[in-house]
Amino acid sequence: MPVSWFLLSLALGRNPVVLSLERVVGLQDAARCSPGLSCHLWDGDVLCLPGSIVSAPGPVLVPTRLQTELVLRCHEETDCDLCVRVVIHLAVHGSWEEPEDEEKFGGAADAELEEHRNASLQAHVVLSFQAYPTARCVLLEVQVPAALVQPGQPVGSVVFDCFEAALGAEVRIWSYTQPRYQKELNLTQQLPDCRGLEVQDSIQSCWALPWLNVSADGEDVRLVLDVSEEQRFGLSLYWNQAQGPAKPWWHRNLTGPQTITLNHTDLVPCLCIQVWPLEPDSVRTSICPFKEDPRAHRNLWRAARLHLLPPQGWRLDAPCSLPAEATLCWQALDGGPCQPLVPPLPRENVTVNKALEFPLLKGHPNICIQVNSWETLQLQECLWADSLGPLKDDMLLVETRGPQDNRSLCALEASGCTPLLSGVSTRAARLGEQLLQDLRSGQCLQLWDDDLGALWACPMDKYVHQRWALVWLACLLLAAVLFLLLLLKKNHVKGWLRLLKEDVRVGAAARSRAALLLYSADDAGFERLVGALASALCQLPLRVAVDLWSRRELSAQGPLAWFHAQRRQTLQEGGVVVLLFSPGAVALCHEWLQDAASAPVAHGPHDAFAASLSCVLPDFLQGRAPGRYVGAYFDRLLSPDAVPALFRTVPVFSLPSQLPDFLGTLQGPGAPRHGRLAERAEQMSRVLQPALDSCFRPPGTPGTGRGMRPEAEERT
Repeated sequence: MPVSWFLLSLALGRNPVVLSLERVVGLQDAARCSPGLSCHLWDGDVLCLPGSIVSAPGPVLVPTRLQTELVLRCHEETDCDLCVRVVIHLAVHGSWEEPEDEEKFGGAADAELEEHRNASLQAHVVLSFQAYPTARCVLLEVQVPAALVQPGQPVGSVVFDCFEAALGAEVRIWSYTQPRYQKELNLTQQLPDCRGLEVQDSIQSCWALPWLNVSADGEDVRLVLDVSEEQRFGLSLYWNQAQGPAKPWWHRNLTGPQTITLNHTDLVPCLCIQVWPLEPDSVRTSICPFKEDPRAHRNLWRAARLHLLPPQGWRLDAPCSLPAEATLCWQALDGGPCQPLVPPLPRENVTVNKALEFPLLKGHPNICIQVNSWETLQLQECLWADSLGPLKDDMLLVETRGPQDNRSLCALEASGCTPLLSGVSTRAARLGEQLLQDLRSGQCLQLWDDDLGALWACPMDKYVHQRWALVWLACLLLAAVLFLLLLLKKNHVKGWLRLLKEDVRVGAAARSRAALLLYSADDAGFERLVGALASALCQLPLRVAVDLWSRRELSAQGPLAWFHAQRRQTLQEGGVVVLLFSPGAVALCHEWLQDAASAPVAHGPHDAFAASLSCVLPDFLQGRAPGRYVGAYFDRLLSPDAVPALFRTVPVFSLPSQLPDFLGTLQGPGAPRHGRLAERAEQMSRVLQPALDSCFRPPGTPGTGRGMRPEAEERT
């Protein structure tokens, strides 16, 4: 895939586009002025003592702007040093005031004022320079003739040659007058190194510098260090942190020409490369070539993690700074989209790798945190799910406080915030009176409170019980009537009961068992195979959920939200999550497990398997997977050893060869006898075989999708 920094050759090669510098004759500092001004540079450096700001007695000269220019100060033709030329722009500040005792002294005061106005202005301008390990201050004496003195107008500039500095150094420059009439001017500048200047033949420290080229090597990145034989140099890869010092990642001392390959999964925008010869006081060259690489930005979000810090803190961990905003949201039990809660956590940029506090009074399992970038949801975690249990059927009441103690209450629902006691036909409106009574009686939990409003979580369990009480009574009456009918017609239904006896006895548990299939959409042929398996499992019967049948919900909710809702519902109902391993799924697992020997494959926008790994992997790592997950793979598509060891803590079956055991595990303790399982497995095997065979037909064969090679042939 074309990448901009490859095409631009972010290379520090032999012929980069560089800037040619002027050479300064002479080794002594010098100063010169613009026409009309006279200036003099005092000998030697002076003490840097800005002093306090004083009031101007009249018009005075003050510096208004600083400019810098890089030049070369050369001892010989090939022995030069980098030097910073500073240009100070000056202007007249203040004006002459009329004397208060003009009437008393009359013409004498006028004559004295006129004498001052016809006099030239003189100023002592201090120029301070700092660049580790150098610090200097010089004094310039500037004189402006009276004809150029116009209050508030610029009068010209002074040029100072020059401050010597090291390549790649950060320099800071200040300028002020003595005495000081205003705040000092300051300027900070990062000087270029040997890469950006035409100095390779002039500055000796650049002669032995290792030159670095960055190029493409398929999907990976190749670093080529062009140095002479037997030259020793240091190479460091580090994360350039926006907050705090750089974080080292990889360092080596090497010899001679080297070619180093980086896996493209290791690229992040802040990954920088520094190289230098292993000599005393050598110049270090640094580049950060991956700032605009789209793959680096994708990898950064994959590496980002949200963590809960007890009691009510959280942290977003990532290698680099992220252009992200965090908000709290309320996740309802019905699995709808998480509703943003703007007041408690205002939208603002998130500082990564820094502990932050939730502005909440109490935690609640339904409160989640969303991290968005450019109005796109990137991460969402319900951080209290492990400590406070599963989601609750609570209603969130939002209290808004206005001026003069005006208050309003509304209930947060999927359609928006519904005012209580309104006439709309929603759950909150129907129970408005009861919710207000619960709030007044203290049955609601206050989550947040400040001058703008408050948040309350009110339990809804008792209203659910009341609503279903009449339904259960009606069901009991209906059951009693049916029982009486069966007693009257028992001879007619004996045969029917005999036929259904086994299914009623052992199949009831299976009918209530839910199964969520997760797979990686490697190609169209594999998707047809998964669809055939899901359709066959529905005949057992099982209640099967698979993203292949839920494209509309996936588009509306996103893969991550869809998976969270399906996983929660499946596990709450005692179901099982089935991980279907394929070459693509194994590659994604290795990618998340940071297995550099495996090359991850790209996945589509509807791939729930890729989205689910952020939740599935913690279950396996923390030992919560047994009893909840089952693994499976198809014969010939994947070898048994290809399944990552982490996932072998749960049963993993080969299909269709191990279909009886697979079906027995899915149906749980109430599974039919072995004979019936074997019969059903045989039927399913006949259904799956055509779809499985189609995965191995060559591309272009009628009636097949894109061919899939066996895992052993595809990955070596």
